[in-house]
Amino acid sequence: MCILILSGFHLSGTVTDPATPSSPELVCSVSVSFDRCKITAVTCTCGNKDIFYCAHVVALSLYRVRKPEQVKLHLPISETLFQMSRDQLQKFVQYLISVHHTEVLPTAQKLADEILSQNSEINQVHGAPDPTAGASVDDENCWHLDEEQVQEQVKLFLSQGGYHGSGKQLNLLFSKVREMLKMRDSNGARMLTLITEQFMADPRLALWRQQGTTMTDKYRQLWDELGALWMCIVLNPHCKPEQKSSWLRQLRRWNSVDVCPWEDGNHVNELPNLTHSLPQGAHGNQEMRPHRTVFTRAIEACDLHWQDRHLQHIIASDLYANYCYHDNQEGSLFDSRGWPLWHEHVPTACARVDALRSHGYPREALRLAIAVVNTLRRQQQRQLEHFRRHKKELLHKGHTSITNMEGWVGHPLDPIGTLFSTLTESGRAGEEGSNTCLDLSDCSSVVSRADLQRMPVQRLLGDGESYMALAVETALIGLGQQRVMPDGLYAQEKVCRNEEQLLAKLQEVELDDSLVKIFRKQAVFLLEAGPYSGLGEIVHRESVPMHTFARYLFTSLLPHDAELAYKIALRAMRLPVLESTASSGDLSRPHHIVSVVPNRYPRWFTLSHIESQQCELASTMLTAAKGDSRRLETVLESIQKNIHSSSHIFKLAQDAFKIATLMDSLPDITLLKVSLELGLQVMRITLSTLNWRRREMVRWLVTCATEVGVYALDSIMQSWFTLFTPTEATSIVATTVMSNSTIVRLHLDCHQQENLASSARTLALQCAMKDPQNCALSALTLCEKDHIAFETAYQIVLDAAATGMSYTQLFTIARYMEHRGYPMRAYKLATLAMAHLNLSYNQDTHPAINDVLWACALSHSLGKNELAAVIPLVVKSVKCATVLSDILRRCTLTTPGMVSALHSRRNSGKLMSLDKAPLRQLLDATIGAYINTTHSRLTHISPRHYSEFIEFLGKARETFMMAHDGHIQFTQFIDNLKQIYKGKKKLMMLVRERFG
Repeated sequence: MCILILSGFHLSGTVTDPATPSSPELVCSVSVSFDRCKITAVTCTCGNKDIFYCAHVVALSLYRVRKPEQVKLHLPISETLFQMSRDQLQKFVQYLISVHHTEVLPTAQKLADEILSQNSEINQVHGAPDPTAGASVDDENCWHLDEEQVQEQVKLFLSQGGYHGSGKQLNLLFSKVREMLKMRDSNGARMLTLITEQFMADPRLALWRQQGTTMTDKYRQLWDELGALWMCIVLNPHCKPEQKSSWLRQLRRWNSVDVCPWEDGNHVNELPNLTHSLPQGAHGNQEMRPHRTVFTRAIEACDLHWQDRHLQHIIASDLYANYCYHDNQEGSLFDSRGWPLWHEHVPTACARVDALRSHGYPREALRLAIAVVNTLRRQQQRQLEHFRRHKKELLHKGHTSITNMEGWVGHPLDPIGTLFSTLTESGRAGEEGSNTCLDLSDCSSVVSRADLQRMPVQRLLGDGESYMALAVETALIGLGQQRVMPDGLYAQEKVCRNEEQLLAKLQEVELDDSLVKIFRKQAVFLLEAGPYSGLGEIVHRESVPMHTFARYLFTSLLPHDAELAYKIALRAMRLPVLESTASSGDLSRPHHIVSVVPNRYPRWFTLSHIESQQCELASTMLTAAKGDSRRLETVLESIQKNIHSSSHIFKLAQDAFKIATLMDSLPDITLLKVSLELGLQVMRITLSTLNWRRREMVRWLVTCATEVGVYALDSIMQSWFTLFTPTEATSIVATTVMSNSTIVRLHLDCHQQENLASSARTLALQCAMKDPQNCALSALTLCEKDHIAFETAYQIVLDAAATGMSYTQLFTIARYMEHRGYPMRAYKLATLAMAHLNLSYNQDTHPAINDVLWACALSHSLGKNELAAVIPLVVKSVKCATVLSDILRRCTLTTPGMVSALHSRRNSGKLMSLDKAPLRQLLDATIGAYINTTHSRLTHISPRHYSEFIEFLGKARETFMMAHDGHIQFTQFIDNLKQIYKGKKKLMMLVRERFG
């Protein structure tokens, strides 16, 4: 329910919020001032604070618009007062003061005093103000904007650091600014000023600068939008000079602040001396170029104007043309068709287009956009002609320079994106655009204003052309431009992001015959245009790669012109920044590929992403080329020449394998061979470098070779040393090849099996010679079925045992020999292993103990002589008393417990004597070990280990008692302990209680 009063230019009333379960009814007093169709001031008692009007102000305004007859209308208050007599005026003032005496009495008294004073300032002014009468015609009028709330909201969003949707809210504010500009609301610039002030006051800027850290990506994008909006504002085609001067002062002030973000997102302390890594001449004297801030371009744009007569004609008329014009000059005003051109730095020209669109002039923006695109087309043709004239000279030099230090894709002003949007949105813009013509000057000499309203902008298109076709061609021109890789992580990521955004827009376009024609035309140009194209014959080492763009072109052209599609994709596969400066043999063959990792430039921060895109392009070509051996061979050569990352080559090998072995068809043998070739290249590249996926790669390669056939398996075994380490070759490759599953999988006959086995044995012996420690056991296993090879492998083990092999390796091989029925050879290796072993007194849980027990049991089973030979080795190597006593007990058994009865036939049925060799030596060593161990343990014993020590002495007594005079020896031993360690009274008391 609203009660409204309209007094002149002031609307007031009450708005009631109905009661809810959670809140009572709320009555709000609302007042709205307006002037020339704009709300210029609002107040509401609801207390809601926001940058937009509260619901009550909106309700009051809508009520006035929809139900004007229900609003009581009054003349401005000054008119009403003029009609009153003196008594009425006095009564009016007194009642006003009486109703609002607490609020207005001090003001009323002050004004009364000033009016009664003849010399007061108030009496020097004729008349009095009337807030209900509206502003003067000459006064500025703008929509009401609560500046304090704008500042508070932006400050709040920034303080949230990108969380809770604050980035989204800030983007909405930027959209609001663009909306204001489109409506030509002068508050747009003011609101952006308030936003910018808060951005500049963000305390994180100084913190990041001090710490040398970069701001978040989303925050950087907000700053980009801020800079782009200022560019639009200063390019406002109808702004007054004093406005532009004011904005320039503001921009320069912000620009001079230390923490003002740089356009490329970097600070000096983040990227020290990175320019030194550039090849000579890559950037010319760019090292001296001062960094630009996010405001630099807007500051420079303040020098631009719209007074050029040719520019005015382009913007004003669809009919502006000169069909008698000869297009033979570099800066021609018209092309060969007589249509207007606009020669200006492309990003700047596109910034003009964006400014026209932003300020609500869609027709004018479209006219200028078409002129810019026609200029780009003409420049393309001129560049192609120029390159053809100088092609021989350039190709002879073998290098090229980059003509575009600032690429259009990834550019801060997004010129290609602006042209694309302007052209594709032209229909809607024409319908929604204002009916007013942009009045820059008197254009009546070209066409009348009435004609401008009637003329369709389509007049600017050629036969059969559409805005979409023009937009697509523009995107292809921009994406194909050769351009230098910018400095800094953010700028490089922006190039990738901008490219992906453009391609996403292109992918939404359905290709018809006319668009395919454009694709063909641009593809041919890109291949032939030399240094002006990123797909030219020679590109600069520092130019942005074309992999992502080429993949899109390839898939788009493939159904229509496969030959051209492959030309584009193969040309784009190169990645010059990773090429070695000095050629190392024929890089087209895999065995000449050299690692170029040291040449990776530290300033190419997105290199891993770029290499992934290169891999994706190659994978797309492999998939498309299935079944075409000629194409597959060409793609393979390109991959081997251009891709340097082993992980990406491995991925491609796997991709090719999957495509070749799809379940719904027979394997594609050519593609399988491509897969194998790539796998072999990976093996060569990673052979001498660490790679955590190496084992997986080796296993996969054997699987791939198995699918290709028996000859492939034989080939990789014969050339194993160029592909695998000896361990890989024996434990993975040869073992897998010789497995039953491989034989069954390949349906091998006996002859084929023997050939493979022969290659595997040769490999095994070569590996065993090269790395006996890790390959000897595998070699013996692989050579089992060939007596001569087996003997050779065994001899290699014996030769290596004295020097390079550990006791663990020797014991493992000895156990294998024993298991295979060669006990004497096992015994020989076990004795060699014992020579390398050393177990100290406290190593009673050492993993080698089982091997020692096994070796002793083996020698015992072989006979007295063998046991006699091994016991001195045990005594020398083992100092642990409990281990020695265990060996001693086992050796007194008639039949060894750890060795099969097969080898025990040489033993006699009686127990071996402990008083004679070889067991007497072992018994003495065991008793000695117990004595030494006891003294060692007592040196640092603590009370909590007393009971454990008593148990140890109990085990020692059992061993002492095995000697014929053991009782006497043990008694003497205990007496010595009591005497030597009498200070340990509690312990010695426990010893007496147990042992007397």
